[in-house]
Amino acid sequence: MHDIRFVRDNPEAFDQGLQRRGLAPVSAEILEIDKRRRAAISESESTQARRKALSQQIGLAKRKGEPADALMAEVAGLEEGLKAGEAEAQRLDEELKRRLEGLPNIPADDVPAGSDEHGNVELRRHGNQRNFAFQAKDHAELGEALGEMDFAQAAKISGSRFVFLKNRLARLERAIAQFMLDLHTEVNGYTEIDPPLLVKDTAVYGVGQLPKFAEDMFHTENGYWLIPTSEVSLTNLVNDMVLDEKDLPLRFTAFTPCFRSEAGAAGKDTRGMIRQHQFPKVELVSITTPEQSEAEHERMTASAEEVLKRLGLAYRTMTLCSGDMGFSARKTYDLEVWLPGQSAYREISSCSNCGDFQARRMNARYRPKEGKGTRFLHTLNGSGLAVGRTLIAVLENYQNEDGSVTIPEALRPYMRGVETIAAGVAKK
Repeated sequence: MHDIRFVRDNPEAFDQGLQRRGLAPVSAEILEIDKRRRAAISESESTQARRKALSQQIGLAKRKGEPADALMAEVAGLEEGLKAGEAEAQRLDEELKRRLEGLPNIPADDVPAGSDEHGNVELRRHGNQRNFAFQAKDHAELGEALGEMDFAQAAKISGSRFVFLKNRLARLERAIAQFMLDLHTEVNGYTEIDPPLLVKDTAVYGVGQLPKFAEDMFHTENGYWLIPTSEVSLTNLVNDMVLDEKDLPLRFTAFTPCFRSEAGAAGKDTRGMIRQHQFPKVELVSITTPEQSEAEHERMTASAEEVLKRLGLAYRTMTLCSGDMGFSARKTYDLEVWLPGQSAYREISSCSNCGDFQARRMNARYRPKEGKGTRFLHTLNGSGLAVGRTLIAVLENYQNEDGSVTIPEALRPYMRGVETIAAGVAKK
């Protein structure tokens, strides 16, 4: 949600931010609604003041035994006008809210301009792409050959974009998640949370998923939403709360299944596990002050990168352009891991600084150490990492010519010492 005071004071900057998002300027329309809303409020307040003054005069007249019929008639007339004025102020307030809540966050000043992924800017690379002496297979071919990745049976019971992972691949996925959680909690300073997977409208509204992106989520018949990411649950830990600055930053992590309808993804990544309706992810969320949010953003991104470094996976860090960022983000870094089976870098994490955009929707504030009153918090979120895509990256980057897969050293303690997965056998 946007601060209407910012729009009043900086209409040109507001429009320029929207234009960088590929949207038309709307400050004039917004401010006209706001002007009428404030006029309706002012008129109602004047009417209330007049009614109060008349009521006092009526009381005084009655105490003196003087006639008050004319005063009482005027009050009755004011009552009707007051109801109409208050109704109009409420209508305009709701219209203003509706217009503002449908607008994305304004990009930070250092976000590169661009309309889509082609405008993203590479920030850095880490690791070397592996040179294979044979034709590298993709993860679906590897997993099916191992007999432990079953898309056909999953399609029978659930449809497309689902998979059964079996035996050692199921263990490997669990090992990856456990490795990530241990790293984030024991080294990176995040607190592990086991959050709800079903949430109310207010929760998905608070992070910016509603009302604009309802079709991207799964909705139950009794009014709950399946979380598209545990960002929803974790960020809402501060919904409608006032924190003390001394307790900040808060850093949370969670390993959960995530559910997305993949609306509009027809024909995209139909093979394998890249884009599924249900997928596991380790999420990172930070709650902090405006002064610390940029540094926290860099810290969060480094925490996600450390996972890839310890797994020995080549990746690049991209700064997303203004037209490719998510709705609630003011700045986003994407981590893209090298997948030899596709001969391409693919997204495995997005780390976003949302500024106070989500906090305003959630009414999440803090008390500064110095000064009076409260201020809105800044919220950040990122994947630390997408577990299924990390499994894909491990399979494709650590494959061998005979179809077996070497387990990265960082994961072997979680695999009971297994070093290689081959068809029908696990080698220690």
